[in-house]
Amino acid sequence: MKTHGINGIRPFSALIDACGREKYTSQRLIQDIIAGITVGIIAIPLAMALAIASGVPPQYGLYTSAIAGIVIAVTGGSRYSVSGPTAAFVVILYPVSQQFGISGLLIATLLSGVFLLLMGLARLGRLIEYIPLSVTLGFTSGIGITIATMQVKDFLGLHMSTVPEHYIDKVVALAQAVPTLQVGDTLIGIVTLFVLISWPKLGIRLPGHLPALLAGVAVMGILSLFDVHVATIGSRFSYTLADGTLGKGIPPILPQFVLPWNLPSASGQSIDLSWQSLSALLPAAFSMAVLGAIESLLCAVVLDGMTGKKHNSNAELMGQGFGNIVAPFFGGITATAAIARSAANVRAGATSPVSAIVHALLVLLALLVLAPWLSYLPLAAMASLLLMVAWNMSEAHKVVDLLRHGPKDDIIVMLLCLSLTVLFDMVIAITVGIVLASLLFMRRIARMTRVSELPGTHAQQRLVLRVNGPLFFAAAERIFSELLSRSEDYQTIVLQWDAVPVLDAGGLNAFLRFTDVLPASKRLIITDIPFQPLKTLARANVNPIEGRLSFYPTLAQALEETAPA
Repeated sequence: MKTHGINGIRPFSALIDACGREKYTSQRLIQDIIAGITVGIIAIPLAMALAIASGVPPQYGLYTSAIAGIVIAVTGGSRYSVSGPTAAFVVILYPVSQQFGISGLLIATLLSGVFLLLMGLARLGRLIEYIPLSVTLGFTSGIGITIATMQVKDFLGLHMSTVPEHYIDKVVALAQAVPTLQVGDTLIGIVTLFVLISWPKLGIRLPGHLPALLAGVAVMGILSLFDVHVATIGSRFSYTLADGTLGKGIPPILPQFVLPWNLPSASGQSIDLSWQSLSALLPAAFSMAVLGAIESLLCAVVLDGMTGKKHNSNAELMGQGFGNIVAPFFGGITATAAIARSAANVRAGATSPVSAIVHALLVLLALLVLAPWLSYLPLAAMASLLLMVAWNMSEAHKVVDLLRHGPKDDIIVMLLCLSLTVLFDMVIAITVGIVLASLLFMRRIARMTRVSELPGTHAQQRLVLRVNGPLFFAAAERIFSELLSRSEDYQTIVLQWDAVPVLDAGGLNAFLRFTDVLPASKRLIITDIPFQPLKTLARANVNPIEGRLSFYPTLAQALEETAPA
């Protein structure tokens, strides 16, 4: 039976289509379990690393993968997407966590979920098609550069009391801290990164994240024999349980229900839930929602190309909204569909959202069983994971290809978006990039509108021209100015409009001014008017004027009417 859903949008559409409308067999369940375990192995270390990079303890990343991963898989519109913390959010979440603490970060996540839900209800899922490739390449590459820069501290084991917020200051501070480099941390980072880079060349289907981390731990073990100590999750993070128990690393308990505003803010006190505090978090929440929408829909489009299936974009936005509304009440930070994990999910043989649910359950199991062991993971190895993520996210090969072969306008937009993302803010970069790309596109289209003389139509005192291209605000003034100068020596001007697809308000205004300034002794004839321009002229009550302005359905009729006697 067909369900209409909310506002015509079907929540749970991916789960219903994959497991309800299609026969869900035991063989498909086995495939989904295998895929879910494979992705879970990737997600566990990445979730912790991304939480650390976002300025919060690693368990919050695991809570995000588990809770948001299940909610979004059940309610979303893309059957293969795997959701959780992603690298793209780090540049937004880190400043929020430093300024407002974990409480402010979870409230901002909750607000971003509301924004995403509203985007889905407003049917904005197709807007991703209007973001140019140059803009997406620019801001994703910029985010990759920013994330990579943020990992230098842990990768090299640098001692820094504070890390500046602005990029240039951050680079300067890192350069000044180079003398504090720790050989042990650096060696672990290099070995982990080497395994990550080399592993795909071995042709083994097991993801390289786990072997790389184990290699880093092995190096740490060897270094400990020589009394060389390195920074680990356990040495940097600690926790206090409800019964007062203190521990190092990650608490071995499942996510607990919490009210985000009751958790400590950056000052150590619970946040004051007022309009003033909410308004301070709204810009960050909106940035999270915009980035979450872009990344989740891009991920869904990529998966459609890999599988031949179609996602429901508005249902996916609603699913992302539900996930980011529910997750903060269990300690989850901002989540969205992760392209790398989702692609691995498809390659591992996933057939439905059940695989994403299995991945989330594996994360929960790791919390209960592996928490004491996860505390021994070296931070340099976690930094290496994120360096690899940053490299993949930057899509350097696409950037180089665009620089070498792309149009100049697209190159300018991409470089501007990249620079603004690194130096300022992702939302500023996307906004400026889209505006600039739109302006350059309009200039390009405006230049395509041309006027040409039709061969074989020349007659004394009669000029016959064909207008080719849209008569919109960016092109109309130039076209009608050209027409005015070219028609000086002719009494009759015939314009064929069969290749004019659009006449907007700016074009209409330029046309009316042209008819006004045309000398009274001259006659203007328009032929072959397509539907949209004809509708625009009719709505403006533009009527024929005896001896001044005429309209003919075809050029042949106009030529016959104006043929010399």
